[in-house]
Amino acid sequence: MRMLPAERFFALVIAGMAALDISLLMVKGVVVDWLGYTLPTFVGLALIAGGQYYRGLRGEERIALALSASGLFIIFTLVASVFNYLLLPIRSLPFDQMFAQFDAMLGYRWPDAVASVAQWPVMSKTLFLVYFSSLPQLAFVVLLLGFSGKADALWHFLLTGVIGVSGCIGIWTVIPTFGPSTLYAISPEILSKIDLGVTPQYGEELLRLGRDGPSYISPANMLGLIGFPSFHTVMACMAVVFLARFKWVFPFAVLINIAMIPAILVHGGHHLSDVFGGVAMFMIAYALAGKLSSSLSGSNPNRYETKATALK
Repeated sequence: MRMLPAERFFALVIAGMAALDISLLMVKGVVVDWLGYTLPTFVGLALIAGGQYYRGLRGEERIALALSASGLFIIFTLVASVFNYLLLPIRSLPFDQMFAQFDAMLGYRWPDAVASVAQWPVMSKTLFLVYFSSLPQLAFVVLLLGFSGKADALWHFLLTGVIGVSGCIGIWTVIPTFGPSTLYAISPEILSKIDLGVTPQYGEELLRLGRDGPSYISPANMLGLIGFPSFHTVMACMAVVFLARFKWVFPFAVLINIAMIPAILVHGGHHLSDVFGGVAMFMIAYALAGKLSSSLSGSNPNRYETKATALK
């Protein structure tokens, strides 16, 4: 296999997290939907194998970058989500009351935001779609950077995601929060007007998981556990910053991810402070990932782009 240094590093991170997952599964005795995880894992491995084929036998570096990065991205999301679930149950009471008080000082309350958006059905549906566009946006960035031959930017992007999600999980482990849906009831009248991404019933399930932990883990019923910092915010920042390299798509990325802020608050059931925390986490992850990406790329920061161009 002719993997780039960044690809090998990414694969080692995945292997290490997978080993932790298996160890925790054995210790905790949690049942896993192995069949449910087999298909996406197979897809990820097939993409990586395809990348190696195009690099080693066809000399198509750009296709190799796009396929390899896509496969690693898919598998990382799987092992990271399982790892997050295996940190349950939490060992302290959630800190949501504290964050809600902070939001109130800034004049923000989640039920009021939901009630306001519920009066505008088109806006509500649009924000719902925007909220669930985060992962497709990241996949689009991976493919665009890969097929453009921007290898250093691609690995900077993926390493930002790895550090960002690790940082979010680490902070959430120490200061667990599940969002305002665990604190507030929304009237049936308002709920009938808006199809919330995160409902009070969703919040009740989060509290149950936080108290009891999972007995069964499946990709079919994964919930977003982390309140602070908001990883949706980290992803929105990643999309905007890395798509700035492409003038034809950058304005659309800005518009979508400006709308992502109210979408995160209303449909994501987040505190306002979660968004601030997500922006701070992105900035830290971006800076650290830049240093790590440079060290993995070697002395010539444009080496991979040069190779991709030469092989075009």
